[in-house]
Amino acid sequence: MTESLLREAAPLSADEWAALDRAVVEAARRVLVGRRILPLYGPLGAAVQTVAVDRLSGPPRAALTLTGEEATASLAAVRRFLPLTLIHADFVVHWRDLEATRRFGLPLETTAAAAAAVRCAHTEDDLIFNGRPVLGLEGLRTVEGRVVEVLSDWALMGNAFRDIVTATQRLAAGGFPGPYAVVTSPALYATLHRVYENTGVLEIEQIRRLAAAGVFVTPALPEPSALVLNVGPEVADLAVGQDLVAAFLESRHLNLVFRVVESVAVRIKQPGAIVRLEPAPPTGTPPPPAV
Repeated sequence: MTESLLREAAPLSADEWAALDRAVVEAARRVLVGRRILPLYGPLGAAVQTVAVDRLSGPPRAALTLTGEEATASLAAVRRFLPLTLIHADFVVHWRDLEATRRFGLPLETTAAAAAAVRCAHTEDDLIFNGRPVLGLEGLRTVEGRVVEVLSDWALMGNAFRDIVTATQRLAAGGFPGPYAVVTSPALYATLHRVYENTGVLEIEQIRRLAAAGVFVTPALPEPSALVLNVGPEVADLAVGQDLVAAFLESRHLNLVFRVVESVAVRIKQPGAIVRLEPAPPTGTPPPPAV
């Protein structure tokens, strides 16, 4: 891996590389939301460029017989292959900063590396939730076959909790018993931090009792919208080829140019396990497709 990333070609010591790697990982970890709700498939390696994904459909219950000889309906799988798309952002380590680190023992300046990692993390979350239509890639909120429910006005006390209850009831009735995760846009998330009626408990705490897999916020969701989904590899996962890492590109004007890069694909196998909450369309506008 390190050969293709040209890390040996960079004039950095092992400690300096460790500082860059630590900055990249810690910055991305603070931002990433999709990886908190999707299991990882991989890392598979940078050489892997496509992955298979089976879109599953069929009865939610297994057969119950005495002898096991009766024919039963099986899960139908439509297989397709997805590209592991590259997400990358470049940054520069200035030669004078590097000299200051080596001569005076100052910490290596890693701000640019962290900023590049944050940009990659935001792009990864955008891919996970919204897909990339120009590349024919679907996300959790755009995948065909998702469930769509009307989002009520969360400015009114109790509406958020009732919406999440409705979504989890819909999922449970469809054969998806949880655990559930809730992801909201930033403004909706802020409305959850108030005392729920006369309970002395925040509304978000009430919702967390339903969403055992967690309640999260991401700017990748447009305002106002939310997702409720059954978490598990049988529903969706994130295929990772090359995990997020810093690579060396070149020396330019004495400065060192690096790239934070990863390759990923969102594998959605049962879109019926995803509920998208969004406001009702204006009068006269056809509603979005729903299951």
